[in-house]
Amino acid sequence: MHDFFQRIADSWFARGILAQVEQVAEKLAEKPSEEGLTEAATETGKVTVAAVQNVATTASSNAGLDLATIVLASVVLGVLAGASLIARHLTRQSNPSINPALVQRFVQRLWAWWLMFAILISGMFLHRVGTIVLFGLVSFWAFREFITMTPTRRGDHRALFWSLVVFTPLQYVLIGLAQSGLEFRGSKIDFYSIYSVMIPVYASLFIPARIAIAGDHKRFLERSAQIQAGLLICVYCLSFAPALLDLNLVRSDGTPWDGSRAGLLFFFVLISQLSDVLQWLWGRIRNNRIIAKDISSTRTWDGLLGGSLSSGIFGAILYWVTPFTPWQAACMAIVVAGLGFAGGLTMSAIKRDRGVRDYGTLVMGHAGVLDRIDSLCFSAPIFYHLTRFFFSIP
Repeated sequence: MHDFFQRIADSWFARGILAQVEQVAEKLAEKPSEEGLTEAATETGKVTVAAVQNVATTASSNAGLDLATIVLASVVLGVLAGASLIARHLTRQSNPSINPALVQRFVQRLWAWWLMFAILISGMFLHRVGTIVLFGLVSFWAFREFITMTPTRRGDHRALFWSLVVFTPLQYVLIGLAQSGLEFRGSKIDFYSIYSVMIPVYASLFIPARIAIAGDHKRFLERSAQIQAGLLICVYCLSFAPALLDLNLVRSDGTPWDGSRAGLLFFFVLISQLSDVLQWLWGRIRNNRIIAKDISSTRTWDGLLGGSLSSGIFGAILYWVTPFTPWQAACMAIVVAGLGFAGGLTMSAIKRDRGVRDYGTLVMGHAGVLDRIDSLCFSAPIFYHLTRFFFSIP
């Protein structure tokens, strides 16, 4: 127990506060009177305020959050709380005019949104490294769901081991090292140039070669392609979401942006999830022009158009948490919505080909992780590169 308190006393924060308290005590010793006591009390108050401000500043720095991000997270929390109250009211009343299956689906989606919100906020408060680790675990589980759904042979096991245990964590380790400042031959290593090609080039070449070494040629091309596709979609594409935290962001006129990069990540995830809901709602309102009936009967041209435009409106409203102007935020939101739609449709086509309804059952009520992040996987690399090209500097 003594060692525990000694470590606390030796911390940088404790040393600073103790030094200031000792100065106050010395002043009090110089003036052992009522006036001296008043001055000591005033100094003690200043020390306390400074300590509180120091803690708040440190916590905000560690979390990577600013006021705009906190406000946005609070608003989302309030909306989820209100939706939960509505869901509770609907489930307790038996109204024949309301479809019970629709209410149940709403409740199930709500549970999934609560889980995603909790995970995202937890990752932000764990700072940059915590967010990267979080997305790495999500990628690992999503890739596992993808592979579980697809048929494999014994000759694929070593390639799968390399994909899950080596390439997946390595992708996120490289992203985590992007701000490490490591040098090679006197020059700072550009980790972006490594992790941006590691999976689509090196892993994509390694996987078929490793399967070929196993000596099993049956359905060789199909087996290689499905592992490559899963690694590309579930790991490589999604990894560009936490990579947003490494961008040196500026506004469109070149002036530095002093906002939180965690807020930009929150904006991206929020718009991606909102676009899914808005496209579904517009599809329910006008369900007469289905895009691909054999793949998804709920995805319509009206849902795509209405959901994308509505997402653009929400993006313009939330521009203050990004380095974008209102019209730039609207355009980025429309891009995210369109790519999210393409991701959902593509993953639905894979499920239909495999003859399954959902990828898994981890997220209660809405199947697996991959069912919830399909829109993120397709939109993350495009959102990242548009932001990197137009709104960041080296």
